[in-house]
Amino acid sequence: MQESTNLDKQKLEKITQDQLDAMVRLHTRFLEGRLGGRRAMLKNIDISGLSLEKQNLRQANFVGCVMSNMNLSGTNFQEASLYACNLSEANLFQAIFIRSDLRGARIENANLESADFESADLRVGGVIVNNDFNAGQAVNFRGANLSGAKLMGSIANKADFSDAILSGANLSQADLSGAQFEGADLSGAEVQGTKLTGANLKSAILIDVDVKKMQDGENIDISMALTDDNIGMAVGDMDEPLAHMIETHRNWVQSAGKSGKQLDLSEIDLRLLKTLKMEKLTAIKAIDAKFFGMNLYKIELQSAVMDKSDFRNCDMEEADLRGASFKNAQFGHANMSGVNAGALMFGGGSTTRRFSPCNFEGAKLRYVNLTNAQLKNAVFKGADLSYADLTGSDLRDIDFTDTIMKNTILENAQIEGADFPKSGNPIFKIPSD
Repeated sequence: MQESTNLDKQKLEKITQDQLDAMVRLHTRFLEGRLGGRRAMLKNIDISGLSLEKQNLRQANFVGCVMSNMNLSGTNFQEASLYACNLSEANLFQAIFIRSDLRGARIENANLESADFESADLRVGGVIVNNDFNAGQAVNFRGANLSGAKLMGSIANKADFSDAILSGANLSQADLSGAQFEGADLSGAEVQGTKLTGANLKSAILIDVDVKKMQDGENIDISMALTDDNIGMAVGDMDEPLAHMIETHRNWVQSAGKSGKQLDLSEIDLRLLKTLKMEKLTAIKAIDAKFFGMNLYKIELQSAVMDKSDFRNCDMEEADLRGASFKNAQFGHANMSGVNAGALMFGGGSTTRRFSPCNFEGAKLRYVNLTNAQLKNAVFKGADLSYADLTGSDLRDIDFTDTIMKNTILENAQIEGADFPKSGNPIFKIPSD
């Protein structure tokens, strides 16, 4: 695999797992007050890919270290300093950061499920460039899994939680002024006394969140946020039962429009249904509809028009999307493994024959699982595939030149005839020859 990145360009000293384990043993003796103990202190060291799983590193000092892709599950960093460290893509499941110093840390796309950040300092800090500090780096949790995490009383001014999963997180009494939550999932989050002045919650998921409990709610952008209030008509308020409308639609499809009626779910909030698993909804119309979090396993949506609809957190595994239109739709964190989003061919003669590719123009597909997907000839003009996993997918003849592909994974994908962006992609992986 070939990989280029703008992260950690400087060459840092790298240590081995054995050296790291020896440091931990000395730190343990330090915490126990035993002879020969020494506090763990690392500055500008590369320990990426190593493990500190379930180790007690309370009061340790890490400054400007590269700690990406590490196994830090259950590690105790209470009262430790991780100033300006890069913990991106690390496993921090149930890690403890109580009263720790995480100023300027980069924790992008990491697993922080059930991590404890109570009273942690997550403010703007420095970045390390050529071993020198430069101020101004905000803590980056973009796309991270913080479900159930405890951030009570933490200070995270201007932190970036864009597209992060914070479902069930406790943010009570935290100072999140100026923080970025665009596209973040805060379902069921506790926000008692949370300070969010100037925060960006645009397109955030605020289901089961009592926003009235926020201590300070001035200048908050919650435009296009998904809340408990139905956005558009609720599915239960339609003129006819959905099951009857689906049957009428199938008659319309089978008769080529001579009988029945096309199903139009535009601007309908379908979330209460919870599932449309394996439903045959070929050629439906559902513009700006809400499918968030639904089970759409093996759903058939060939030739459907689903522009601007919300499929975030949906299970769309092995769905049939051939020839459908998803322009400006949202798919963040959706499971689209094995989908068939190839083209459809209509008409028999050479003059009447029509080629209809699947259209994702302008769609947001950040952090989506698209492994082993059939996407040949699909349209991705202006789409955002940042952090999407397209491992093993068929990407032949796709024009990605206007597509955002930051850290998009294309390992073992078929890419014959595909055109990729020439710039603006800090991390971009393609299969080796």
